[in-house]
Amino acid sequence: MSKQSVENIKLESKGLYGPLPDELRNEADHFTEAGKQLLKFHGIYQQHDRDVRGRNNRQHTFMVRSRIPGGRLNVDQYLVHDALADEYGQGDFRLTTRQSIQIHGVIKGDLPSTLRGLNNVLISTLSACGDVTRNVMCCPAPLGDGVRSQIEEQARGIAMHLAPRTKSYHEIWLENDEGVKVRQHFDDGAEAVEEPIYGKTYLPRKFKIALAAPGDNCTDILTNDIGIVGLADDAGVVHGYNVFVGGGMGMTHGKEDTYPRLATPLAYAPAEKLIDVVEKIVLVQRDHGDRTDRRHARMKYVVQEWGIERFRQTVEQYLGYTLDPVQEMPALEHDDHLGWQQQADGRWFLGIYVENGRVRDEGDHLLRTGLRHIIGKFGPGIHITGQQNLLLSGFTTEQKDEINTLLAHYKIARIEELTNVRRNAMACPAMPTCGLAISEAERYLPDLITELEAEIADLGLGNEIFAVRMTGCPNGCARPYVADIGLVGQSLDKYAIYLGGNLEGTRLNILYRELIHKDNLRGVLRDVLLAFRERRQPGERFGDWAIREDVGQIERLTLELAAA
Repeated sequence: MSKQSVENIKLESKGLYGPLPDELRNEADHFTEAGKQLLKFHGIYQQHDRDVRGRNNRQHTFMVRSRIPGGRLNVDQYLVHDALADEYGQGDFRLTTRQSIQIHGVIKGDLPSTLRGLNNVLISTLSACGDVTRNVMCCPAPLGDGVRSQIEEQARGIAMHLAPRTKSYHEIWLENDEGVKVRQHFDDGAEAVEEPIYGKTYLPRKFKIALAAPGDNCTDILTNDIGIVGLADDAGVVHGYNVFVGGGMGMTHGKEDTYPRLATPLAYAPAEKLIDVVEKIVLVQRDHGDRTDRRHARMKYVVQEWGIERFRQTVEQYLGYTLDPVQEMPALEHDDHLGWQQQADGRWFLGIYVENGRVRDEGDHLLRTGLRHIIGKFGPGIHITGQQNLLLSGFTTEQKDEINTLLAHYKIARIEELTNVRRNAMACPAMPTCGLAISEAERYLPDLITELEAEIADLGLGNEIFAVRMTGCPNGCARPYVADIGLVGQSLDKYAIYLGGNLEGTRLNILYRELIHKDNLRGVLRDVLLAFRERRQPGERFGDWAIREDVGQIERLTLELAAA
């Protein structure tokens, strides 16, 4: 499909209807290309099991992604996702790196029932995917300190303000029972639904927004189109926000004009003006983003090629007033919020590790069953993190022992049982369902981490804290380009290795080696870790060392040590 035809599909859809109403009712197990593109705006990806070889053997299924601003759920909403995963999905579900939930394996005929089940508990999938603002992230830690609550309220306000206005979602998925006629938007003279922000063709590409609490970059704000940091006074009132623009992870191997980029400081926005500023930035991207080449369509390329001064001036023209410069703020740090932590009200929240976000039972490790039991019995607050983990809040001190007993009973890992390298690892879904995947990620990374755990222990580096992130393609859904060690699928079973990011998400890593077969990753990474151990400065962290040495010197060091 040509890049321009995606723009035509959006224009001709007249508000994201397109052929979806008709194709939903036909006997095929899949949608046409136009339908497949429009499904994304409704939070649905058409997929097939790539482990099954041969075009004639394909059985199309669908991934349904919920939009959950800030990653906060109530008990009913969590339990409905859990139940739908059994009723219509493949028996598990996935917490995403953007604080959403994905249900995989839904067949075409069950899509309306799945979406209705979510809608019954006030969960929507509209704009969880597609060329619109995706799920708006914010720090999920339920500390009850007031600052995070104000930031979460802003995140929800932004999400509501930027949500598409089309009625197509409600009419296609929630009303389209037999005997209920969806309005026909292809009759001569029919007009598209008015979209005051997105217009008739929505945005050139996906658009990502994340908010951070002061000093806590658990949402990796600099990897987003818009990154926002709350600033609070001594009384705990968030008076305004520093706004960063032009971040994004995606790239294409071998295409130097595509690249990951960290967001650039733009301006300070008072709290009461933040939504206005965010909207106008979105409008600038709507009007000036590249609609001829989807690989070049993210806002990061506008910011990079215009420069931040021109970009700021254009935003100010849309606003009609001048923006203030960014204000001083605490350094961005990283907290995964795992383990037991006390809230401001004296109660406790528990951060539970979920490997690669996959909530499932495996053997005697009954993560999904255990979470269902704990959530159903205690009724906690539920918060998804940007590291694909789960925070459960509102426990009394007396309840902690009982919950610890349940964790042990269901063999749910406590943070004391995790190595640092496993705790900080992340992978995208990749094979077998993602159509963009070149190589494995989620299914392979746990085994690689087990191998690295042995090497790290042997090298005496068990106390070192660094992140390994793996993706099955260069689009970067698990944000590998800010990891200490990024592993990016380059061809079948082969990966590019990037070194030198950091957990704080404030530095891009650099390419070290290419086309390393998965069977050789352990050895290559051991050599790098050995060089780190031998040549680091006192107290130096892995990513800092890798940047200081540079990849060429690291290559020489590994050869010298191997020959010694």
